[in-house]
Amino acid sequence: MKIGILNLSLRKAAVIVGIAFITSVFIVTIVDDFLLANFVVPGDTEALAQDIEGNGRLFGFAVIGYLLVLTLDAIIGLALYVVLKPANKDLASLTAVLRLLYAFTVIIGVFALAFQTIDVYGYASLKLVGYIFFTLHILVLGYTVLKSGYIPKSLGILLVVASFTYIVFFVDLHLPETLNLTIMLMMFMAELSLSIWLIVKRKRLPEN
Repeated sequence: MKIGILNLSLRKAAVIVGIAFITSVFIVTIVDDFLLANFVVPGDTEALAQDIEGNGRLFGFAVIGYLLVLTLDAIIGLALYVVLKPANKDLASLTAVLRLLYAFTVIIGVFALAFQTIDVYGYASLKLVGYIFFTLHILVLGYTVLKSGYIPKSLGILLVVASFTYIVFFVDLHLPETLNLTIMLMMFMAELSLSIWLIVKRKRLPEN
């Protein structure tokens, strides 16, 4: 898979980024909001163990879902490297590495939760580390898009701004719920906008 993706043209890699991102958002939404939400027992490992034992199949689907997301994030990281390499090879590499670090951190947390070596607080801490990697990924991605010359600068600016909004995950700012939802929507729209542009406008990318 790795060699195959790295040998793709920029335009084919762009389509892969877009499709993989949209698919991963769909899977993460199901896992976080409908599957893992049933196992949130803060600080109570015994209750968590009982829930996992009583809903083993449901939790198994959640783990499988994150494995799929991990695969998709690896694909996105490698495909972004192909798309951004003409702009700056080093920045393209850093963008891909940060995406992979995010995915692996989250999946480690899910497996640790599955084997009950951590409670939900421990899982939340690992996930927070993953968000730090992801925030840096979005920041570097936005900067590289800005410098690319072949992707609209507006998308780069949107990504950079979105990366700073991730502070809501790191600091409890006690913001109104409406503002929190607006910030989360901005995060989502930044990467979604890039994904859609890469699919729809891929012919604007360099041929090689």
